[in-house]
Amino acid sequence: MRDEEEATDGPPDPQLHPERSPGFGTEPAGFEDIEVDRDVTIGEASLAELGASDTEPVENDAVSDLLASLAGDDVIERRRAALALAEREQDERIVRALRSAATTDDDAEVRQFSVEALAKHGGSLAAQTARTLTDDPEPWVRAEAVVALDRLDRDEHEDVIASALDDEHHAVRRNAIVSLFKLRGEDTLSVLVGAADDPSERVREWVAHLLGGIDHEQADETLVELTDDESSIVRETAIRAREVDAGSFRRQFTGVLDETDRTLPGEDDLNRTPNL
Repeated sequence: MRDEEEATDGPPDPQLHPERSPGFGTEPAGFEDIEVDRDVTIGEASLAELGASDTEPVENDAVSDLLASLAGDDVIERRRAALALAEREQDERIVRALRSAATTDDDAEVRQFSVEALAKHGGSLAAQTARTLTDDPEPWVRAEAVVALDRLDRDEHEDVIASALDDEHHAVRRNAIVSLFKLRGEDTLSVLVGAADDPSERVREWVAHLLGGIDHEQADETLVELTDDESSIVRETAIRAREVDAGSFRRQFTGVLDETDRTLPGEDDLNRTPNL
């Protein structure tokens, strides 16, 4: 039975409690009065863009129609088609079309959703595509490519996943760390210790969370250091990590790197956060 106190889908966030939320009990006059302590930006996105990951409107569409949409001019339809094709039965036409979209589409989210869909279909072409996209210019595509490799075979693609530890974007580094922990378990100690001073609090938060699964003096020493981190979320995660049973944590932290692994406290699905 899963121990809810040691749930490993991600570091629980005490800020999610309504009374501990920033601004609780206040009535801001506008956005300028809202204090945000994480690197969140507020911008503009159309309702169509925000709903691009909703595949319900096309769930009954024929594969031929989805393929036509994926190759069409409407970027929202292309994004939705890519995600919808992930749920269809494996078909060579689908794999070829997703491969093309993942490597040639000029929209980053189409490429991102396409490599995600390819990974669900599996196969050597999906693996080749994901490895290629770890060098994509868009960080969220690279982050999804790491997830795809984890899903396909993290052992076979360990070299590429490990190289993503040096990526310039926090999402890619974090996905690589999570995947390697699932692969190596306690042997990830040196990786986690090395990332404990990562410039991103998101990465440090996950480092603290995963160190809870390693029964080693150096892991605990690093957690002690993280309890003094400048980020309150990292500090609180480190404190909780020192209290879990390492063996139980590792046994529960298995399986494919999925949406819950990539979602950070207070955020939507990491790799589908709109560019607001």
